[in-house]
Amino acid sequence: MPIEERIMKAALESNSALNSTLKKIIKDDLRMSISEFSEAARIPQSTLYKLLSGNREPNLRTLRDIIEAARTIKGEQISGTFIAVVGAKPVLDTIERSSMKIKGKTINIREYPAASMDEAIISAVQAERDGAMALVCAPIVSTTIGKILRIPVRIMKPSSSVKRAILEAAMKYMDAKAGEAPE
Repeated sequence: MPIEERIMKAALESNSALNSTLKKIIKDDLRMSISEFSEAARIPQSTLYKLLSGNREPNLRTLRDIIEAARTIKGEQISGTFIAVVGAKPVLDTIERSSMKIKGKTINIREYPAASMDEAIISAVQAERDGAMALVCAPIVSTTIGKILRIPVRIMKPSSSVKRAILEAAMKYMDAKAGEAPE
């Protein structure tokens, strides 16, 4: 089982399972001391010791740092073969291709539908877990998603659809006004 899965499984099981799994991974799989791993993971040594002794529960950011460092050290760095696009269904329906040729390489496009900001954030995290190399999303959630993910996040700028929506809204308003009785 890959290191990431072992850590996540242990973290979901209990703090003591996480502690023993991390100790085993650091010592046996990575063949490092706690201080060496602390430096590689950019986690303060005191924080790591508190986690391993059960005196502190890991937050999500620390858990991600641990997993990323373990992957990098073990040579399991994920190199995704797709770019994730997180958006509302109408936006995703405008995507015409499921892959693109970029610099001679085929890059797949994987869609992650989201009907709310919460769903967009959850979909973005799932896309990263699925191995996305980068992510494209709406501007309204890009700042938050960019702070959470470790992959590049870029903003969709659908200028033509924005212009079209403004035109349609104005036309609808004018049609409604035209149908009103004069005062």
